[in-house]
Amino acid sequence: MEKIIEVKDLLFEYEEGLKTINHISFQIEKGTYTTILGHNGSGKSTIAKLLIGLLAKQSGEIKVGGIDLNEENLNKVRSQIGIVFQNPDNQFIGATVRDDIAFGLENMCVDPKKMDTIINEYASKVNMLDFLDHEPTKLSGGQKQRVAIAGILAMSPSIIILDEATSMLDPKGKKEINNLVHQLNKDKNITILSITHDIEEAALSDYVILLNSGKVIDQGKPDEVLMKRKQLESLSLDVPFAYKISEGLRKQGIQIETYINQEKLVKELCQLHSKK
Repeated sequence: MEKIIEVKDLLFEYEEGLKTINHISFQIEKGTYTTILGHNGSGKSTIAKLLIGLLAKQSGEIKVGGIDLNEENLNKVRSQIGIVFQNPDNQFIGATVRDDIAFGLENMCVDPKKMDTIINEYASKVNMLDFLDHEPTKLSGGQKQRVAIAGILAMSPSIIILDEATSMLDPKGKKEINNLVHQLNKDKNITILSITHDIEEAALSDYVILLNSGKVIDQGKPDEVLMKRKQLESLSLDVPFAYKISEGLRKQGIQIETYINQEKLVKELCQLHSKK
């Protein structure tokens, strides 16, 4: 498959000699849902800022859509990526939801006559059409993140980065945003990169990159990476609930893979658990 993000031997230091990102390499395939998983201080949010050029790398390579991320190509790279940050209140510019979605379109010099149609289209996609004249600050956390995503979608990115985008939401808001993003990934073929410490979210992704102290500890499909209990526990992470269930079934001699796709079962159990 086509690689939409390529990172090679990436190094970044906030302070000289202290490697926040320590010569890491990974690739992300177009149209996939990938999670970078790790606890606070692991360096995962720094990766998000490096990918969109908010921070400048010390060394290494970053390619987005085949384009080298450098000063010359910065705008070309940023035009491919939309990012949703942890605190939705830090993302609002406009006095109303309509104004906020319009902000990015104005920066792209979209014809004002076409703007209302675009705003209505993407507000509808995130179920916020009835809130266009509301003040963003008076919305719930989940609604605020929906507005942020609508603003990003209006600019037609090929990649959406979620930087701990659900960590400040209540369970209902978290479920709404996760469902929405998975639907966008499936229906619109938008590549999703989620920066998270949520093990259950990682279990529902296509690919997991496990990070600790600025280094890639492991990477692969969720059922390869997240079943390594000792490795996860050493990083103060827990095995996903659904994997515990499937592991328990196997210990009882029930070979679930003989009559059902194990990956499908795990995803269904994760989705069921996330609804609690």
